[in-house]
Amino acid sequence: MTAITDDQTDGQNDADGQNDVDGQNDVDGQSNAVGQNAGDENAGDQKVAGDRWDDGLIARRAGGRTEGAESEPGDDLPAEEHVPIGGAYVGPLRVRLDALRELIGLSRTRLDGKTLAEAGRVLDEAAARQRLSSRHTVVAIAGATGSGKSTLFNALAQVPISETGLRRPTTSAPIACTWSEGAAGLLDRLAIPPRLRRRPLAGGDEELSGLVLVDLPDHDSALVRHREQVDRVLALVDAVIWVVDPEKYADAALHERYLRPLAGHAEITFVVLNQVDRLPGEAADQVLDDLRRLLDEDGMALGEHGEPGATVLALSALTGDGVGELRELIGTFVQERDAAARRLSADVDAAAAKLRPVYLAGGRTGLGERSRDDFSARLAEAVGAKAAGEAAEREWRRNAGRACGTPWLRLWRWYERARTPGSGVPEAAAPVEDELTARQRVEQAVRTVADEAALGLPTPWAQAVREVAVRGAEGLPEALDELAVREAEAMSGRPLRPAWWPAAVLAQASMTLLQIYGGLWLMGQIIGLLEPGLMAPVLVMLAGIVGGPLVEWACAAAARGPARRYGQDARRRLQEAAAGCGRAKVLDPIAAELMRYREVRERYATVSGSGK
Repeated sequence: MTAITDDQTDGQNDADGQNDVDGQNDVDGQSNAVGQNAGDENAGDQKVAGDRWDDGLIARRAGGRTEGAESEPGDDLPAEEHVPIGGAYVGPLRVRLDALRELIGLSRTRLDGKTLAEAGRVLDEAAARQRLSSRHTVVAIAGATGSGKSTLFNALAQVPISETGLRRPTTSAPIACTWSEGAAGLLDRLAIPPRLRRRPLAGGDEELSGLVLVDLPDHDSALVRHREQVDRVLALVDAVIWVVDPEKYADAALHERYLRPLAGHAEITFVVLNQVDRLPGEAADQVLDDLRRLLDEDGMALGEHGEPGATVLALSALTGDGVGELRELIGTFVQERDAAARRLSADVDAAAAKLRPVYLAGGRTGLGERSRDDFSARLAEAVGAKAAGEAAEREWRRNAGRACGTPWLRLWRWYERARTPGSGVPEAAAPVEDELTARQRVEQAVRTVADEAALGLPTPWAQAVREVAVRGAEGLPEALDELAVREAEAMSGRPLRPAWWPAAVLAQASMTLLQIYGGLWLMGQIIGLLEPGLMAPVLVMLAGIVGGPLVEWACAAAARGPARRYGQDARRRLQEAAAGCGRAKVLDPIAAELMRYREVRERYATVSGSGK
């Protein structure tokens, strides 16, 4: 095997119609020197034959050109044609993506950016993958140091492309092998430079047409940049082949960092137990069974007995035992042309699982009618609706007493008021302590209804409900005070009198006239102006004296019902006014926030596929 210099490698890439992007598209962000070293590492696999050469790529050079000839404009063939996916996603995946997009839009003002970051990344990756080829499936080969993934990569390509050896790490940057044209956009997305893109020697098998195979650095490499490359590429590929060996198949780093978090991606996962040629007898089956057990503990479904899940098999990349079976499985997988959709659906599942705590919580959510009534009752108590109703009832009864009472009793009350200084002064305004108590009652009512509305909601939405309640409560005590003043002014006028009041007043006046008439009649007999006869004038005067209080008592009894209704009506009006104010300022904003939560919960149900 003859080594080829970096200049020759660059020239080969230019002949492929691709630009040398050393130092720009290098996946680990290294300088041009690093990219050259990567080219040198693969140079041992290149062959020279006369003026034409082949290193495992389809290196299309212009006919008749020699190795040292300068390239002329137009000699290079066009770059690989970009094949778009063609149209939007269809079926349940499109519905879920649309719901996820709406979910993020509805949640931006309620959830922080970190919480929505993963969901946003999934949408971005979905849009990016949609613009690229749908005829290609990108499969990454990942594994630990010494697991033999590069050997397996070469065995699948049937040509030595990725360097193998005892030096660790052997693979320093991702290397891609494509079995058909049109994958340039996908490789650009993976940031794999043209110098690290390969093709099978004879174009590859038809069964693998559309496959883009990527050999990754070791996921347990001592170099941080290698591990970062693995994590970055794994987030972008359509499927993964995990290569494990009998010594490290139970490595905690592999299971805890990769297999367990990616358990939901089982349908696009292959787990290959390599180097089984090193295991004697039935040890390979025992190790494979233990590997299946570990995967089951990781939560990864296994694709056995026709069930969807991860594919697990044993092979030896060095001897070729089992490689053909893996090629057949990969070929069938690639020809289905739905790996990208499966990967994206699994990403949506993972994003939905992370968002579950902020959208779903235990318990029943919402604000019941009882909570609303209790809130209105607390506001009515704070505004003094009950006291206002009782005051209105007393005022009604006082008016009835003044209208239907005896003149002598009214005269006596007037005398008492005149004799007692300050008795006619209106009641003083409520003390400051009472006002503070009323304000505290309003604040307590708002806190209570907010807590009841937030009960059962996830923490971010519960906090949002409490915030809108507090904002709505600003100025609520003052608004209730204005309502109380208006209602007091409305009730300050003389209460309406029932139709029987004039008759009662006339009856009371008649009783008074009887008293006066009987008194004058008796006086006339005493002074001799009239004939003696005490019985008649005494009876007349006694009828007036007894009839006056009797009429007053009857009027008071008759006024009790209308007075109560008048007080209840006054109380009801103040309660309704306070409830309306509280509803507009507090309950309606809370209801709007709960409606928003129900809407996002419906979107989340669509995203998660629960349909609830």
